[in-house]
Amino acid sequence: MKTFKDRQKAFESKFAFDEEMSFKIQARTNKFLGEWAAEQLGLTGENASKYTLEVIKSDFEEPGQEDVIRKLSKDLEGIQSDKEIRIKAKELFSEAIQQINSEVGSN
Repeated sequence: MKTFKDRQKAFESKFAFDEEMSFKIQARTNKFLGEWAAEQLGLTGENASKYTLEVIKSDFEEPGQEDVIRKLSKDLEGIQSDKEIRIKAKELFSEAIQQINSEVGSN
């Protein structure tokens, strides 16, 4: 019986770790997207930081990435197309995965 409980505890630990990693990757992606969009909008310094935070917070409106994409599409209308925003999001998602994985690997 102890083996089953050990397996269950290991599964629960892995699930919690995977969820934490997923959250960190998505948050990092949103940060990168916010910084990129701020640059596209010509924002710098404190204004860029505030805008980046707005993008990060926009992800809490609904599950998934669509709320962030919708905000960026609206804010970058006439500057970047929806397709270009989605391409950039995928690119930055990959970058976030690499960064988070390297941080976890170095700990």
